Amino acid sequence: MAHDLLWGMTPEQLPADAPAWVSESLSAGQPVVVRRALSAAGLVAVGVRGRLREQRFATLMPADAIQRRVKPEDLCHVSIDRDLPALRALDQLRPILDECGWVWGVSGSAGFELASGFVALHEGSDLDLILRTPQALERSQAHALMKILDAAVCPVDMQLQTPFGAVALREWAGSARRVLLKNATEACLVSDPWNPQEQAA
Repeated sequence: MAHDLLWGMTPEQLPADAPAWVSESLSAGQPVVVRRALSAAGLVAVGVRGRLREQRFATLMPADAIQRRVKPEDLCHVSIDRDLPALRALDQLRPILDECGWVWGVSGSAGFELASGFVALHEGSDLDLILRTPQALERSQAHALMKILDAAVCPVDMQLQTPFGAVALREWAGSARRVLLKNATEACLVSDPWNPQEQAA
């Protein structure tokens, strides 16, 4: 699923035109991140992270090369000894999110560093979270949750993972009638992310 981290991809599996830093990242033993994109049978759409923010490389990983998989929800209670705003925000929000009863997880740079031990966070990093929402989250609930996240010590970006794709909590908590739903094939404006097929985009 999107945001999962996978280990096992090697530089030999990269396309010939991949930049040198991509090969270096894989040689160092870094995981790749599953992307929300279509791929042929036996392949997984993934992204490789470099040291710089703009270093992101989209490629395909053979499914039979996967040696280990870590999901965002596996990282909720992992901690590392670095004093950064994103990690302080995670410490602050963890008990509140646990109490909500929802399945939540850590993605983005924080998730990458917690899972792999490779430095990805810095002083200005946001905290990226996901919330599994197989059933609809009322807009009033989204608004209440957004207020909690906005009280954290650094900016927090949460994505709601619906059965039909992902939507930003901030958008769903806002006043716009339609929100952007992203799935493997497209991004479209919908009024109900849990029932998108009932409306014309």
